[in-house]
Amino acid sequence: MDRMLELIKILNKYSYDYYVLDSPTVSDAEYDVLYDELKKLEEDLGMILPDSPTHRIGGETLASFSEYKHKEKLYSLDKAKNIQEVEDFFHRLIKENGIIPEITIEHKFDGLTLSITYDKGIIKSAATRGDGVTGEDVTSQVKTIRSVPSSIPFKGYIEVQGEGIWMLSSFDEYNRNAEVQMKNPRNAAAGAIRNLDPKETAKRKLDFFAYNIGYHEGIEFPSQKSMRDFLFENGFLIGKEFNIVNDIEGAELVLNRIEQERNEQDFLIDGAVLKVNDVILRNHLGYTEKFPKWALAYKFKPIEVSTILKDVIWQVSRTSKLNPLAILEPVELMGVTIKRATLNNYDDILKKGVKIGSKVLVRRSNDVIPEIMGVYEHSADSKDIIPPQICPACGSKVRKEGAFYYCENTDGCAPKIISVIDHFAEKGAMDIEGLSEKTAEQLYNVLKIDSPDKLYEINYDDLLKIEGFKDKKARNLIDSINKSKSTTLPRFLYAIGIPNIGKKAARQLADKFKTLEKIQQANKEEITQIEEFGEIMADNIIEFFGQKNNNLLIDGLLNHGITFKEESVSSGPLLGKTVVLTGSLASLTRGQAQELIIANGGMISDSISKKINLVVAGEAAGSKLEKAKALGIQIIDEESFLKLISEN
Repeated sequence: MDRMLELIKILNKYSYDYYVLDSPTVSDAEYDVLYDELKKLEEDLGMILPDSPTHRIGGETLASFSEYKHKEKLYSLDKAKNIQEVEDFFHRLIKENGIIPEITIEHKFDGLTLSITYDKGIIKSAATRGDGVTGEDVTSQVKTIRSVPSSIPFKGYIEVQGEGIWMLSSFDEYNRNAEVQMKNPRNAAAGAIRNLDPKETAKRKLDFFAYNIGYHEGIEFPSQKSMRDFLFENGFLIGKEFNIVNDIEGAELVLNRIEQERNEQDFLIDGAVLKVNDVILRNHLGYTEKFPKWALAYKFKPIEVSTILKDVIWQVSRTSKLNPLAILEPVELMGVTIKRATLNNYDDILKKGVKIGSKVLVRRSNDVIPEIMGVYEHSADSKDIIPPQICPACGSKVRKEGAFYYCENTDGCAPKIISVIDHFAEKGAMDIEGLSEKTAEQLYNVLKIDSPDKLYEINYDDLLKIEGFKDKKARNLIDSINKSKSTTLPRFLYAIGIPNIGKKAARQLADKFKTLEKIQQANKEEITQIEEFGEIMADNIIEFFGQKNNNLLIDGLLNHGITFKEESVSSGPLLGKTVVLTGSLASLTRGQAQELIIANGGMISDSISKKINLVVAGEAAGSKLEKAKALGIQIIDEESFLKLISEN
């Protein structure tokens, strides 16, 4: 029993270091050894203590959720859709208080609101918000969330409120290896917590951001800041964005910055929350029937709108997959006119109940193509979407494979071939300057270039046969094609189009196996040893190199003189350093900056931790910059970065 208690204390400390401080103190392997020892002890003794980390794997499936009565009502927040409504909030405070009090500003997380109760330092229960008075008891599910402490130093009775979310990096990792992919991290997180099987919840690797204290005994909190300090000191994951302002201008600056940085976060936010910092003043201001008068949710511009689905066309990809593309009634979304959106696959169409002529909900995140999330409203004229019977591009037979449809004409379907050549030539692949999708189409139609290896057979006179090609343009393309023969292994692996292998994965493959031959011969066990490589990725690689036509393509490329230059860097100002880019750079794209870092010996990371050596901060750098300052990491601006590189 003493050893069990010791292991629980050690493992919970390691989890705190990893999830809350973002500063792991042991390797995964070391953690697993201690975890397995604890699990064996629990099996031998026939008992599991309440704060044991083994609860994280989930328990028995529940028959249904029980109701949970909150000790204090969980209010929703009044909402402001524009800055004018924020200013109105400040003016109301002036009217009530005479002056503008201190106002805190934090992220408004886009997940599922949870209230977690601790008694005598041990987690007692967890519930959804529900209607604010009654929620659902999701204790078993919430115990699987690793950033939720099983025990806390405070030994009184307290309710901790926050948001259950799915980090975007974890969401993407799950989808890379999932047979059925999740579409939206917010809905998927809510679905995971409200899943009756806690083991399914555990598979999602959710997180919990704490931001408020509800009912409590044995302690008082004079301010929002004191609540935040308490949460951190008791081992909870808290948002890094926390500001205190005391005027409208300061609030507007913070709100504008947070909105600009919303897509830099590893989680979804849909706004910012403003609260009066002083709790005594909060009590004086009071509540309406629905909202506290001392708080406001500032909602960002929507990333979802509704519009009419006019038609669906099926496009052929470079893998012969027929992808449904929605044609929409044009609508403004995040400052862009949206006319098209993705529908993923036919099973997704059926699941969402999408029909032509219906009003649909469209979501846009970052700068990717918008996606139809579901139906807003059907009309009397709505009609079913019919899956393709033949390929719309070449008229060949179509086969259904799982949720997808494929053109069986793998060698002669024009859009597929053009897409393959365009991908092969793109900047991150073989970097053939001047070979755009339009040029790839011309090469296919006029010169019958139907495979990337045939690009290296094109001559100057051939190009002059194509409309728009004169002497200079033809010579430049020939030079660029010849120049591309000297490339790197990661670029080549990305260019040949292995399913699900992007630029980062291609680099990881090259780093692991060093040569193309070793990658071609690698087995599943060897491939899955690479970080973030699951079984599905490994199967894709093995299947790709097992197909005769792919090996013929590779042989053809090598026979045309493709060679791999050594990419390792033995010197440079960033040699051995891990670098994070944050904010907007004025003279470089993000991709160009990353290439410079790699070329000068550095490695790139997306998140801040003690392992980071350098942060390059551009304009509007936000929470990453603040965290880097707190950890004492070296920070330089864009000008200093360029000077550092140029001196090399």
